Amino acid sequence: MRVYRDLTALPDFKNCVITIGSFDGIHIGHQRILDRIKQLSREHGSDHVVVTFHPHPRSIVYPKDTSLKLLSSLKEKISLFKSFDIENLVIVPFTIEFSQISAIEYVEKFLVKNFKPKFIVIGYDHKFGLNRSGDINLLKNKKQDYGFEVIEISKQEIEEITISSSKIRSALHAGDLETANTLLNHPYEISGIVIRGRKLGTEIGFPTANLSVENKSKLIPKDGIYCCTVDYKDKSYNGMLYIGDIPTIGTDNPKSIEVNIFNFNEDIYDKRISIKILHYLRDDKKFEGIESLKQQLIIDRDNSLKFFERYSKEKISKVSIAILNYNTQSHLETYLPSVTSSSANDFETVLIDNGSSDDSLGFVSEWFPEIKIISLPQNYGFAEGYNLGLKEVNAEYVVLLNSDVRVTENWLDPIIQFLDAHKEYAAAMPKILSVLNNDQFEYAGACGGFIDYLAYPFCRGRVFETIEDDEGQYDKTIDIFWASGAAFVIRKSVFDKLGGFDGDYFAHQEEIDLCWRIHRAGFKVAAIPESTVYHLGGGTLDYTNSKKLYLNFRNSLYTLYKNEEKINLIWKIPTRLILDGIAGLKFLLSGQLSSFMAIIKAHFSFYPTISSLNSKRKDFNTILKSNNFNKPNKEGIFHKSILIQYYLLGKKKYSDIFSK
Repeated sequence: MRVYRDLTALPDFKNCVITIGSFDGIHIGHQRILDRIKQLSREHGSDHVVVTFHPHPRSIVYPKDTSLKLLSSLKEKISLFKSFDIENLVIVPFTIEFSQISAIEYVEKFLVKNFKPKFIVIGYDHKFGLNRSGDINLLKNKKQDYGFEVIEISKQEIEEITISSSKIRSALHAGDLETANTLLNHPYEISGIVIRGRKLGTEIGFPTANLSVENKSKLIPKDGIYCCTVDYKDKSYNGMLYIGDIPTIGTDNPKSIEVNIFNFNEDIYDKRISIKILHYLRDDKKFEGIESLKQQLIIDRDNSLKFFERYSKEKISKVSIAILNYNTQSHLETYLPSVTSSSANDFETVLIDNGSSDDSLGFVSEWFPEIKIISLPQNYGFAEGYNLGLKEVNAEYVVLLNSDVRVTENWLDPIIQFLDAHKEYAAAMPKILSVLNNDQFEYAGACGGFIDYLAYPFCRGRVFETIEDDEGQYDKTIDIFWASGAAFVIRKSVFDKLGGFDGDYFAHQEEIDLCWRIHRAGFKVAAIPESTVYHLGGGTLDYTNSKKLYLNFRNSLYTLYKNEEKINLIWKIPTRLILDGIAGLKFLLSGQLSSFMAIIKAHFSFYPTISSLNSKRKDFNTILKSNNFNKPNKEGIFHKSILIQYYLLGKKKYSDIFSK
């Protein structure tokens, strides 16, 4: 993340996506806005920029008002923005002079001059300029003059943000960290410099780091004892936090904030630490003497250790099945009951809803109340929908399961057992058969995916339109190149480190792109036929649909360009242009005009994005360099043309192509 604090030193932003606000706490409501600007920047191949102010405008405009209590200091806010993958953060020094500029100057000399925005994402009630005379209507009136679009954050969303902030503050005042942290979507944080104290804790066996909070307006939770983690030098330690006036002996300070860090003995005076508060243990109280205080601290430590034992188990599930939904209530009614028997071991099920307008959520809430629902504000497609939803999932393995898949009893167990035993494998898939014909492989993945040297995909059990019957011919576990997104099992840590799916794909072949990146990071992918599921196929978008054809051709080009070595692209991209053109002519001659146009549209959509694809290549190379991955795994690509094998040599089956 790039952080700018001087408006005179900004880069030459052009056509960027910008949002403006204080973003105090960066809670779950703010995070939706951040997701929106990132999505817009991906769709339009432009930078996104978050603009915030420091100090908080209210402290400058109303300097005598001491009631302002902030959920995050500036350093905490910067750290949070970084964790949410913000590209550019601009911190505007808020001064009396800045507050005096007119609304027109704010638009022309601040927004347009510094950012040249393509989109301004802003609340319906946002006010700016002298006497707060500027509003969203002024921006809309000026958009034609300066060529930007105004994306309005609705009244409902703004009210939700305000309500969330109020609820978080109330929860912190009450010591209800579970509610506060749920609304924040991250632990509440207090950070600052370690100062010298009375060393009473050291004398009674509980040495503490006394904290000087880095912002005097920081909201401090209710007095008492808390379980917490302490971040210091990129490491995290468990600990026990005290907030209060030390009534047993008294304190000269208005409020003592000190933490006993477990299994830690470094000298950290004058060093910055960050305390993330997780759980309220007990109220502050006055004891009869030091010995009574010591005995209570022993009890507190034991209770803290018990909490962390529970917390570590709750924090990371072994397996989480994530089902993406967009207006598929009928599929959920039909196939969701089978999901409950996916494993003999414990697992959680999560429904990620892409802004459905049907009664999907009502159905799941009523009939499957144990399923966690993650509700997104709009349809982000398969790729970005999963990216956003999985941010709220913490598991060792995540299972991406289509809503139109019927699973068999304990189907997950062979896959998880295999991945547990083979750490070099990042992802795996089951055998996928057709719901409509249980003896036939299903189009989307069959028994394991491959690509040829031009990135045309095919499967073990399905090559182009030829779909085989399952006669046990592919019942051997093997390495594959890509696993089907219909039933895709992946280590969550790998998914996160590799950046998840490419959100620009929307749907189709995003799993092939991710699997190629998995191979480039040195991992393997497997097909485990011992496990079987049944897929309706085309349940969300029919296989013959021209939109699906467009996405498949466009995304295949994306995948090839992003992952193939540059020297090979010189001839592979022109070759794809010729071969895709032949396919288009074939559709045209057979009277399928919409399919012909879909391929033409795919290529015309691909070429303008080459600049952004180059950036993605560079970004992923940075990921590879910054992680301790193994050497690239170059196996799995069929180094011949699947088109020649299929159309010219008549090899219609996987077994024909790979026969000795």
